[in-house]
Amino acid sequence: MHNIYFNKLVIKINLTLVKITNMHKILILLSLIFLVNINLFSQNSDLDQHRFMDDVRFGGGINIGVGNTYSTFSISPSAIYDFSNEFSAGLSATYVYVKDKSIVNSTTNIYGGSILAFYKPIKNMQFSTEFEQLKIDQKYAFVNDSDLWQSALYIGAEYVTGNISMGLRYDVLFDKTTNVIYSSALSPVFRVYF
Repeated sequence: MHNIYFNKLVIKINLTLVKITNMHKILILLSLIFLVNINLFSQNSDLDQHRFMDDVRFGGGINIGVGNTYSTFSISPSAIYDFSNEFSAGLSATYVYVKDKSIVNSTTNIYGGSILAFYKPIKNMQFSTEFEQLKIDQKYAFVNDSDLWQSALYIGAEYVTGNISMGLRYDVLFDKTTNVIYSSALSPVFRVYF
């Protein structure tokens, strides 16, 4: 009787070991397939991965003006992210230095930034909006200094060719009595982005 129980126990243990061995083989096989798939996936994703910086364009403008009694220098770097072929948005920084040696004899520093958005419905036409906030520090030789902020909200239309766009923009917040920088709500715009 002992022998029968012992033989049954040995058979059960052998069957269990066979099942475990088969289970191990299946687990090892599944693990290898999983690791190979991860390796192949990571190799493909490196090639197909789209980087954020691939859709960022940099540009801006520089301006230098010199006259008998008046000189200006300005720089406006900007970065634009292309969400699609039609929509883009970004940020711009601005610095302007103005020296007036006329009777007024003043020095003006203007600095600030803006938020830009572009919509390009067709190949060579672009509509733009821009909110600009500028700090104006004016120093006079004979009058009290001036320190103020000036806001502008531009809506524009531009012709685009390659990396260059040019057109007109209109400041909907323009007030001739309080605007220190511009004499008109309508101004030309020229942009270059790479």
